[in-house]
Amino acid sequence: MKEYSTKDIRNVVLVGSTKSGKTTLAEAMLYEGKVIDRRGTIEDKNTVSDNDELEKLNQRSIYATPLYAEFKDTKINIIDAPGADDFIGGAYSAFKVCESGILVINAQQGVEVGTENFIRRTEDKKLPLFIAINQLDSEKADWDNIQASIKEALGGKVVYTQFPTNPGTSFDGIVDILSMKYYHFTDANGKFEEKDIPAEFADRAEEMRAELIEKAAEFDDALMEKFFAEGTLSEAEIHQGLSIGVKNCELYPVFCVSAKKDIGVAKLLDFVKNVAPAPACKADGPASLFIYKNDVEPHLGEVSFFKVMSGNITSGLDLEDPVSGNKERFSAVYAVAGSKKDPVNVLHAGDFGCVVKLKNGKSGVTLSQPGSGIDYGKIDYPAPKYRCAIKAKVQQDEQKLGDALKKISSQDPTVVVEYSKELRQTILNGNGEQQINIVKWRLNNEFGLEVELFAPKVPYRETITKVACAQYRHKKQSGGAGQFGEVHLLVCPAEGELNTKFMINGKETQLNIKTQDITELEWGGKLEFYNCVVGGAIDLGFMPAILKGIKERMVEGPLTGSYARDIRVFVYDGKMHPVDSKEIAFIIAGRNAFREAFRNAGPKILEPIYNVEVMTPSEYQGAVMSDLQNRRGMLGDMGADKGFAILKARVPLAELYRYSTTLSSLTAGSATFTMEFADYQPVPGDVQSKLLAEYAAQDTED
Repeated sequence: MKEYSTKDIRNVVLVGSTKSGKTTLAEAMLYEGKVIDRRGTIEDKNTVSDNDELEKLNQRSIYATPLYAEFKDTKINIIDAPGADDFIGGAYSAFKVCESGILVINAQQGVEVGTENFIRRTEDKKLPLFIAINQLDSEKADWDNIQASIKEALGGKVVYTQFPTNPGTSFDGIVDILSMKYYHFTDANGKFEEKDIPAEFADRAEEMRAELIEKAAEFDDALMEKFFAEGTLSEAEIHQGLSIGVKNCELYPVFCVSAKKDIGVAKLLDFVKNVAPAPACKADGPASLFIYKNDVEPHLGEVSFFKVMSGNITSGLDLEDPVSGNKERFSAVYAVAGSKKDPVNVLHAGDFGCVVKLKNGKSGVTLSQPGSGIDYGKIDYPAPKYRCAIKAKVQQDEQKLGDALKKISSQDPTVVVEYSKELRQTILNGNGEQQINIVKWRLNNEFGLEVELFAPKVPYRETITKVACAQYRHKKQSGGAGQFGEVHLLVCPAEGELNTKFMINGKETQLNIKTQDITELEWGGKLEFYNCVVGGAIDLGFMPAILKGIKERMVEGPLTGSYARDIRVFVYDGKMHPVDSKEIAFIIAGRNAFREAFRNAGPKILEPIYNVEVMTPSEYQGAVMSDLQNRRGMLGDMGADKGFAILKARVPLAELYRYSTTLSSLTAGSATFTMEFADYQPVPGDVQSKLLAEYAAQDTED
């Protein structure tokens, strides 16, 4: 493989809905780029991209696969990203390192929810896009429907560089507006004849070329002047103008392809070569790279996939992680196309490659020249929207399970593993049930572990709604020194202005604050602690012990053992013994007085509420709304965006277990959603009664 300088490199990510044909298109691009001499198929399980055992088993992309094509003295690095929301992390990794993308649209379906989501994501990332209309050879290919759906999704930013002459099972021709030629494809391997445009398409082609030239001229003053003066532009000048529009995300050029028959793929590659932005990397800077993916491969071990961000990367090079200071030596450097890895002498700024057996070559890590301090940050992944609890079926395997999950998470950072001290469970977070099932399959088949997946506990909170008083005396005699401490305290909700006048023992009492301690609790909310003791009933030195006892009780609330929050505590009286009063006595007295007061203060269980936003085709809107209401969801704003219904609701976390699976079932897999923590709200009375009964039964059982 030859060396490529930064200006001769293009980095693109293939994005699009599931079954849009990205992997088949990638195969054709590699074939046109002379990386392979025979194209594989999904059905035969021999594509370069979907080469993992799981991908072959499922016949779909699960991981983002780096590839490349060498086309007309240009190296086009390609990342084939999964289309399913469950595996969206691969696309986000690619967004970090690619300068442009190719949005693949299924000619049978037009713009789908998944397509629209990728448009939103790439717009948010300011990633230039080209559009490839794929599967134009399919029986149900509908060119008019595609144009209408693209216009609704992208408006006036769309510009057509081609149109098909006979979409459908007989598709074999493209009218190319850039070259003003007709390409008739004669076989299923990209072979074509270049001809004059047939007469019946000539007027349409001229009209579309005029629109294309006008669009190209909009983005460059010199081109606009020439267009006004001469009424036309050369093909090179059209490329120049379109390149500016694409780079600024103001233009989306559209191409016609059949990846399966290799129709139009070479023209797409040629346009990417001429118009896609080259990497904005410093060729002469200190050597640095960013690892966007890592994997474990049979016979190789740990493989780290990277983009050269500046300078050159060669074998024998020493780099360091600027965050940890860990040093890494590159024994060998490879260009990579799926499982195919070719050793190279050097990779220049902007290029993609991989290296094996780094000590700390994890995804999201920068390695740079020692002392340079260069760091490219992390990859910004979307928040997880599926959670479950996991445990090993055999207790002795828990340590092995933890190690295995750590490895899986390092390879796919969207698999987030956490041990919840509060819930006493290991929680597995991901983008959907399919992704979690893949994790389970790997645990079973790669690590030999049998595991259970089940609904996680809900992190409820406890608080109070009224004022209540309580007192507790701790007295213990054990032959030697005794223990004595008595605490009188009042609790009320920590809301509104601070009030210090209360009815205590039937008498209106004004409390005078001597000292105070306000704690922002790590689980949310706060504890306000006020010492109002007068006359030396309790020494000031025992106040920290009382506070400690209260905090211990708040870690395991009196109702369900959940964290307590948002409470004011006033210690207003008590007693102590000159000999037997000790810190432990006041810890116990404070803890028990607080528990008693809490139970009499209108205690309430709070539950976490999430803001849920669903994007669905309009025909499923009623079913989705009904399901959200059945989950105790409070529907909010509803709207429409580019042909899709947008539903917003506030839904309790307790009702969202396996929601992604239900939503997929309700909408034939065509809807998607996001969820984000909003706040805590009191549970309804019937739910609280049920939770109290469950906790009581569990307590009895224990």
